Amino acid sequence: MARERLVVITPTFNERDNLAAFIDGIGRAIPDAHVLVVDDASPDGTGEAADEIARVNPRVHCLHRPAKLGLGTAYVEGFLWALERDFDLVAEMDADLSHDPRDLPRLVEAIRGGASVALGSRNIPGGGVLGWGLGRHLLSKGGSWYARAILGAPVHDMTTGFKVYRRDALRAIDPATLRSNGYAFQIETTYRALIAGLPVVEVPIVFLDRRVGQSKMSRRIFMEAVVEVWRLRLGSFARNAG
Repeated sequence: MARERLVVITPTFNERDNLAAFIDGIGRAIPDAHVLVVDDASPDGTGEAADEIARVNPRVHCLHRPAKLGLGTAYVEGFLWALERDFDLVAEMDADLSHDPRDLPRLVEAIRGGASVALGSRNIPGGGVLGWGLGRHLLSKGGSWYARAILGAPVHDMTTGFKVYRRDALRAIDPATLRSNGYAFQIETTYRALIAGLPVVEVPIVFLDRRVGQSKMSRRIFMEAVVEVWRLRLGSFARNAG
């Protein structure tokens, strides 16, 4: 049986100082993995750095976008790119090294063990976060708890951005119709997988606070998630009523 083709998608904005180490880490963890950088016209030259790496590494690719358009739309473009090129497994990871590439094989193994979606979870035994203050912990855990409670979801980490999807799972989620573009994007993709009846498995990871650059979390992004959770829930009610 042919080995499944994997692509790791990472949206970037001002990640030049992290990019080479991130791509090298992916290559060490899974040598035949591809990496797709979706760059939002980073002023620091992240897109150009990705192009330089791609010139010598045929497994690295870059999509250049004209402005800072948001995480959700970056992933949608990346997902569609991956589906068009017949990748079997599609991963999403942050380029800021907060997601450890050494954890990626364990998520892939969960897929090969029967999951349609594998989540790198901070909120189950063996998982956690290093380097956050109390406020960021409360924001993350509170947001995940809120989403679980409103949506009735069994997943403990609804806001994780470290995921691996089977190709058919990604098609079932229907990326072109995803609406969320910030913190809520991760909630929406996981919830769509759950309501489609797909097996979703959480794999414990330790999330490391970024060492270089600044977090892109904002109050506006958080408030989008608060509102979007209710849109998802009401949409589910409407489907059940129909």
